Amino acid sequence: MALTEEFDESIVDMADEFESGEETLFREIRLTADKGQSPVRIDKFLVDHVANTSRNKIQQAADAGSISVNGKVVKSNYKVKPLDEVVITLNTPAYDNSIIPEDIPLDVVYEDDDLMVVNKPAGLVVHPGCGNSHGTLINAVAWHLKDDPSFDPNDPQVGLVHRIDKNTSGLLVVAKTAMAKAHIGMQFFNKTTRRTYNAVVWGSLKDDAGTVIGNITRNPRNRLQMCVSFDDNIGKHAVTHYKVLERLSYVTLVECNLETGRTHQIRVHMKHIGHVLFNDDVYGGDEILKGTNFSKYSQFVRNCFKLCPRQALHAKTLGFVHPRTGREMFFDSELPSDFLAMVDAWRRYSIASASFMKE
Repeated sequence: MALTEEFDESIVDMADEFESGEETLFREIRLTADKGQSPVRIDKFLVDHVANTSRNKIQQAADAGSISVNGKVVKSNYKVKPLDEVVITLNTPAYDNSIIPEDIPLDVVYEDDDLMVVNKPAGLVVHPGCGNSHGTLINAVAWHLKDDPSFDPNDPQVGLVHRIDKNTSGLLVVAKTAMAKAHIGMQFFNKTTRRTYNAVVWGSLKDDAGTVIGNITRNPRNRLQMCVSFDDNIGKHAVTHYKVLERLSYVTLVECNLETGRTHQIRVHMKHIGHVLFNDDVYGGDEILKGTNFSKYSQFVRNCFKLCPRQALHAKTLGFVHPRTGREMFFDSELPSDFLAMVDAWRRYSIASASFMKE
C-alpha cells in the first residue's frame, strides 16, 4: 500500500506540510492496492487502510462522490482489485495529534536538562501524522521523559527541532525546554548548524566535490515527490554540498553537507544531477540504473537491495551550539548495519571486477 505523504526535515519547513486554522480540514488520501489484493468492497478496504476514520465517514464520502478508483467515481460497493489507484477526500481532521507515550526503544546519544540527541533507526517515523498516528520517535521520547513533569510532549514549544525521513537513519536533536527549542531552531534557521549525511548514489560522479543549488517544491505530477524548480519564484531555496568518499564500481559513496533543510533535499538534489540514491523507491533508485545486463550482476544488485531495503541515506554528524552553556556540541554516528553491509558488498564487487579486468 502506498501512503499519501511522508513528513520530514526541518521544522522551519513545516508550513507547507500542514494546513492550519480550521478545526475541520479536507484531506485527500491516495492508496494503491497491492498486487495480491483480493476483491473486497471499497468501504471495507478504506476502513482497513485509513487511520482515524469510520465506516460511516467512508459511506458519507461515497454518497458525496468523493471516492474514485483509477480516475472514476465509484460507490461503496465497488470491489477493489490489484493495483487499483484509490483516492478518497474526507472532511475530517488529518489525524489526532495528541502524543501518547509509547515504550519504543530509543538510542539516546546524549542528554542533559535542556536537550537530547538521538540516533533514529531507518523505518521509524519521527512524528505522528496522516497514516502514522502512533509508534513514532516522538512517542518514544514521550515515554523516555514520562517521569519529567516539566516536559509535555503535546506542547509545540518543546520536542523535535528538525526531522529526517522515515527511511533515513541518523542523528536528531530534541529540545526538552522552550528556550532550547527556540535557540537551536534559530541556529537551523540561520544555517549555523553542522550536518553531514552519508549516501550511496547510482553512478560515478564526474567531480570529486561539488555544490547543488536549486529551489525545491512539490512535484506537480507526483505528490509523493519533491523536485527542483527551474523558476526562481517557485519552491524554497536549497543548497547541498557533496564530496566523493569512495567510488564503488557502478555506485558512489558520498558525503553531503546541508546548508538548508528542505523536504527530501539530498534525494532530490542528487537525482537532479543524475545520481539517484541507491534503493530510493520514491525517486526510482530501486531499479538497476547503472551496470551490465549480466544475470549475475542483476542478482547481485537485488541482493544489495535486500541488504539495505531503503534509501541509502544516513544522517551521520550533527553540530550546534548548546543553548545554555554556549559550548560547541558535535556528534558523529556509526553507519548502521544495513547500510554498511550493502557498502561492503559493493566493495567486494568492485575489487573482484578490477581483478577480472586485469586478467
